[in-house]
Amino acid sequence: MGFVQPVDLERVMRPVHQAQGLANEFYVDPNLFEQEKSAVFFRNWTAIGFCKDVPEPGDAMPVDLLGQPLLVVHGRDGMVRVFQNTCRHRGMILMEKKGRLRGAIRCPYHSWCYDHDGALKTTPHVGGPGKNIHEDIDRSTLGLFPIRCHVWRDILFVNLSGDAPEFDDYAADLKARWAEFDQPMHPGGDESAFRLELDTNWKLAVENYCESYHLPWVHPGLNSYSRLEDHYNIEQPGHFSGQGTRVYRSMINEGGAPFADFEGLGDKWQAGAEYVALYPNVLLGVHRDHAFAIILQPVTHEKTIEHVQLYYATGDTAVADRSDLRAANAALWKTVFAEDIFVVEGMQRGRHGAKFDGGRFSPIMDSATHLFHHWVASQFAASLQDKEPV
Repeated sequence: MGFVQPVDLERVMRPVHQAQGLANEFYVDPNLFEQEKSAVFFRNWTAIGFCKDVPEPGDAMPVDLLGQPLLVVHGRDGMVRVFQNTCRHRGMILMEKKGRLRGAIRCPYHSWCYDHDGALKTTPHVGGPGKNIHEDIDRSTLGLFPIRCHVWRDILFVNLSGDAPEFDDYAADLKARWAEFDQPMHPGGDESAFRLELDTNWKLAVENYCESYHLPWVHPGLNSYSRLEDHYNIEQPGHFSGQGTRVYRSMINEGGAPFADFEGLGDKWQAGAEYVALYPNVLLGVHRDHAFAIILQPVTHEKTIEHVQLYYATGDTAVADRSDLRAANAALWKTVFAEDIFVVEGMQRGRHGAKFDGGRFSPIMDSATHLFHHWVASQFAASLQDKEPV
């Protein structure tokens, strides 16, 4: 186990009516999970957090991305940057907890200090007691290692390899599809953020999110008004896939007041909503009056954390009387997402069945899920090709 055979990938990348799903090893083999880190996450744009968590200049937040220590810094110039969370002196972790920088980024080991743009500023006693410079220590070459990053819809993406296409090219099709939502949105506050811990491989969370096939049995309440037949597939090979519904009802409070709508939306959004997985690890939803983002954090090959954040068209000060409504909306979505837990955890346990061959796809109902399988297989295929001896 742990070595991906090309034949395993070829059968996944067949047309949906002929394809089989990814083999069990992609879900239960820790060695293959290690291979997946570079093949899938490090070579692509991967989400690591929300910028709302570092809202002010000086805010900084350490993030672990599959064992890679990263540091998010909201600079004095308003730019959000990501660095490797490692001092250039002896490799010490710079920050252990989220907080506000009082001044420079200071290493707790020997007090080497870095500016918010990553530049090395001070090296105490580097030339001996009381001598803070040395001719062989060139500060200009010893800044923090920058990590390529981009912010979109408050989500912070990174590309560790530095080889991915420009972010605007990577997300171009989805940005065009949702161009009407390219406007300010506001996080709903503490009541609008939550996390779910799942005993499952991260890919199963994506696969389940992509399709509406399971609605009648897993989400009977949701299906009672937004029925299976009201849904349609969303497919952009190589980038994203998911589902949409033609029936969406805005939530109202006891006085009959709804949330404010995003401005200038077309008729499609008056009663519709869409939900897509932007590969590899972001699940997005848009509605006329709110949006949400879920960042999937793979912890191990069998453990995943879902970080959920809801957003609205207006900020807290403008909707002080909507706090109860926001809490109710968050509770509704938490219920819906929690209903999926037994499914993704059950599939994870089922993947330990040695005779399971990856399964088959309904050509009609599972095409969006198959696109995700195809994309994962293509990333492994490209990674293997990169490693072939010349």
